[in-house]
Amino acid sequence: MSDVDPSNTTLSELALFQLRPNFRHKFKSSEVKEIIKEVVTNRLKGKDYQMEQVQQWIKDICNEIRDKCMELKYERYKFIVNVMIGEQRGEGVKMGCRCFWDEDCDSYATHTFMNHSLFCSVTAFGIYNY
Repeated sequence: MSDVDPSNTTLSELALFQLRPNFRHKFKSSEVKEIIKEVVTNRLKGKDYQMEQVQQWIKDICNEIRDKCMELKYERYKFIVNVMIGEQRGEGVKMGCRCFWDEDCDSYATHTFMNHSLFCSVTAFGIYNY
């Protein structure tokens, strides 16, 4: 139960509530893509694929990207970060994702890193919490 009594709410208080983010507070894919590039490059540059280490690398990359996205202060956004790391063996990989979201407020950023030994594909979703 809420402690707020709607009959006592003033018109100015109601006017402050926004259903959608203003432009300054919208998820900006270009900013998030730069974060992804920086984190992935710093973490994986010069590394060789090591199956035993991949799980920890994925956790560390996910957490760092999520934390840096939260520092951007996108009000009322929730972040989902998906990281996939695989060994370069000359085989192709296909990925897909389907989401039910608001095209005006929700968005994503993606980046793929490759070196001689491994590839890393990262997608970060910004979902506006109404």
